[in-house]
Amino acid sequence: MRGVFILLLALGLSASESFITKEEYAAGLYHNPRGVGCHLCHGEEGERKLIARYIDKGESKVFAGNAIKKLPFREFYEKVNSRIVGMPRYYLTDTEIQTLYYYLHREEFKNAAAKSSKPH
Repeated sequence: MRGVFILLLALGLSASESFITKEEYAAGLYHNPRGVGCHLCHGEEGERKLIARYIDKGESKVFAGNAIKKLPFREFYEKVNSRIVGMPRYYLTDTEIQTLYYYLHREEFKNAAAKSSKPH
């Protein structure tokens, strides 16, 4: 949870000095990180998306992006930085990876921030 707080703080500080909101930046990065958007394979919300159906040796097969929304941050980070067959290599910075994770969990972050700012 402390890591999530640090991520929120870092994104909040960097967004305050920008001409676009962190939500706009996160959406732009998710939809076009380096030419091929994450949404094309992983869906708009990271839920998983069918890319193609094909026949291999008479057997019907499916090629689809994995669901990424429910991955814990550490696993998400490791998968983005590893070589996965069928996934483009983006060479994202740590901040970009944090921003992509934020994009997938933005409602959770907003709800957590709203709860923490309410008086007790």
